[in-house]
Parts: sequence; structure tokens; C-alpha cells
Amino acid sequence: MELLFLSLLLLTILFLAFSVHFFTLKYKRINGAHLPPGRLGWPVIGESVEFFSMGRKGSPEKFITDRMNKYSTEIFKTSLLGEYFIAFCGPIGNKFLFSNENKLVASWWPRSVEKIFPSALQTSTIEESKKLRKLLPGFLKPEALQQYLGIMDLTTRRHLETNWTNKEVVMVYPLVKSYTFSLACRLFISIEDPDHVATFAKYFHVLATGIISMAINFPGTPFNSGIKAAEIIREALLKIIKKRKKDLLENMISPTQDILSHMLTMTNESGQFMKEMDIADKILGLLIGGHDTTSSVITSTMKYLAELPKVYDEVLKEQREIAASKEPGELLNWEDIKKMKYSWNVACEVMRLVPPLQGAFREALIDFTYAGFSIPKGWKIYWSGSSTHKNPKYFPDPEQFDPSRFEGIGPAPYTYVPFGGGPRMCPGKEYARLEILVFMHHVVNMFKWEKIIPDEKMIFNPIPEPAKGLPVRLKPNH
Repeated sequence: MELLFLSLLLLTILFLAFSVHFFTLKYKRINGAHLPPGRLGWPVIGESVEFFSMGRKGSPEKFITDRMNKYSTEIFKTSLLGEYFIAFCGPIGNKFLFSNENKLVASWWPRSVEKIFPSALQTSTIEESKKLRKLLPGFLKPEALQQYLGIMDLTTRRHLETNWTNKEVVMVYPLVKSYTFSLACRLFISIEDPDHVATFAKYFHVLATGIISMAINFPGTPFNSGIKAAEIIREALLKIIKKRKKDLLENMISPTQDILSHMLTMTNESGQFMKEMDIADKILGLLIGGHDTTSSVITSTMKYLAELPKVYDEVLKEQREIAASKEPGELLNWEDIKKMKYSWNVACEVMRLVPPLQGAFREALIDFTYAGFSIPKGWKIYWSGSSTHKNPKYFPDPEQFDPSRFEGIGPAPYTYVPFGGGPRMCPGKEYARLEILVFMHHVVNMFKWEKIIPDEKMIFNPIPEPAKGLPVRLKPNH
């Protein structure tokens, strides 16, 4: 017992010594700087506990709004994930950051991301971002997405008929995650085998939770579980990559079949092909981005349509008119998608109230000033939709669900930012729009539903999800 006590005492002393050293070094770098108001919280931990706990309680925006009310509606400082942060607030702050991408600020991810994605350590975050964005436009722009529409339509019908039809009760969130993940596997890497998909799927939630967590690599921590999940998925992806390379060499498939084939056949300025591990990490990231956020939006949409029968009736009316114009078995086309204006307004209002991502991280590339305050080089920056999405200044009666906010020219610039903005605007925006609308079309035409847990809350982990999976009671919609 005495040995245990001495060991704990030694660990405590070492932790305090490291904390003092860590903060002394950082304070030396900012001595004399006119920093924004705010507090930095505990050594190393900062305000991370409060930041994440508010999300798990279902009100992540409270972290931002509380500090806006206490310190400044424009900007404040805090400390998260072992880093000093400046939070930019409001549409002016959003515009400033989006307009100065790769000039004053650049994309930044926590150390946990770098450790889970080893290839990211080989180059800068800016270079990795540029690489990925060169790969995506050809596959995710509206013209290319039209080719995927038939696959989306068939996949959605098959999913609903197999997993929803003739069921009295379903758990919406896990089913929707299964649907969006299967679709991403089909479109990004041409994998339809249920066993392959199942191998990936069961590890992806663990991985997503570990990515945005404290980088504490001890057994049982979210970060440690995330690393293990990533290794399992990456190993399976490498097997797929090796087989795809063989098929491409033997001209068994087209180099333009999907994003994976494109990555395997493209070269850099020096004529070098991408490394297999690099490709695996990029596909891993795309599969996360291609299903987690859209799963959240579709599930939240199902929640609001259950709670708001008048909104549901308007969506159903619009989608039935489209269905009535089709021949039996005829697939949706691009013109049908363009007619889904009210349905998309509903989805936009869902994303205003429950954005699939609360915000994003940046890093100051140089010393600069904003709103009269110093932003030191190397400090991290956080922007969040919470500072505008629920602000009555920009959205009157902000808790009221009102799709008409998006009619005409819609919200004021830089107030509605679920997909970010500027050069870093989410490249998958149109893909998400298409996936959400195709699902809405079929689910309302096939079913009505009611929530089994009326007061079920949404938690943020970090993606918004219903605390109990959103169980609903289905009724066929004849």
C-alpha cells in the first residue's frame, strides 16, 4: 500500500511539473500579446471536459453561447485538447476565416487524428488537404453525381424493402447508418459484398468517436479504441487495394470506375503513384465523411417529421407529385431532384437546428490581429455554427422549426454554415444533398411513423445522434 501511495505521489508530481513546464513555454510565446478575453481552464486539460460534456448532455452550443455572453460576441480564448484556442463567432468571424484560408489560417486536426491516420504525418495538413481536394471534384460535382443517382435510388429502395417493410418497430439511427455506409462503400470503392461492408461498419462508430477525443492512449479510452478500429479497417482496405491493383493491371475494370481506381492510377508531378497506405487512409477518411454526417441529418429529419405532422404532410405532397409522374419501376432523375425544393428546405432547417458538425478547427499560420486582438502564430482556432444558427439576431424565434427561412435568397451570408465556407467548404455537399433527398422521397412515400420515446434527446459524440437510437412505430403509407 505504501509503495502504491508513493507511486501515485510521484506521478502527480511529474504531471504538475509537466503542466507548469508546458504552460510556461506557451506563456513565453505570448508574453505581451493583447489576447481576446476568456479563460484557459486547467493545465493541459483546459476546458475540454466542459466542451465534451455539454455535447453528451445534448447542448453543445451552450459552451459557445455562454462564453459569448460572458466575454464577447465576436471572439474569446479557451483551451481544448491540450491546445490554446481562439473561438471566432458570428457571420463576420466566419467570413474572415473562410476568406483567409491558407493565407492567415489553415485546416488543423487534433493530434489524435494524426496518430490514427499515420500517412498524415508524412506531409503537412495543408498538403494533405490539397491532395484530397484534387481527387474529389470529378466524382462529387453535380454532373458526376447524376451518374450515381440510379445506384442511390436502387440502394435506397432495397434497403427500405429489406429492413423496414413489414416491421412494426425499427431503430432509425443504426439502420440509417447501415444504409449510408453501404452506399458509400458501393460508390467509393465498388464494394457490395455484405460481409465486407459488415467488417468495416462495426468498427466505424468506434473510430469516429476516437478521432475527436483526448489523445490518451491507454486501454479502454476512446482514443485507444479508435486506433485499434482504424488498424482493423485499414488492413481490410489494403487487401481490397491490392486486388484492385491486380484487376486494373489485367484491364478487368475501368480506371474511372470509382474514387479508389482513380487514386490507384493517378500520379503526382514527379510521375509517382500514391502509396497503398496513403490511399487506405484517404479512403478511410472518405468513408467516415461519406456516411457519418448524412446518417445524422437523415435521422434528425426523421425525428422532426415525426414531431411535426404538418411539415411531414407538405413533404409527402411534394414527393407524391414526383412519384406520380414516374412510370412503374422508373428511377429518379436529376429533374426530379430539382423539384424537391420544400423537402430540401426542411433538411436545411434540420441542419440549422442540429448541424451534423458543430464546427471545425484551424491554425494561425502567422501572427495577425482580429477585432483589435492579437492572434499568435501556432494558436488553434475554432469556428462554430452555434454562434449564428440559433442566434435570434439572424434567425428570429430560433428554436421554431420553420423551413420557409430558406425560401427566396435564404439566410444572410455567413449565418448558415453547416458545410463550412470558402475554399474549405465541404466537397461532399452535393453528394449529401442527393443522398438525403433520395431517402426522404422513398421513406415518406412508403411510411408514416411515430416516436416511441417522445422526449428522446440528441447527444453529440461528436456527431449528433439520438440517445436511444430513435425507435419508431411504422405504418405503411398507402
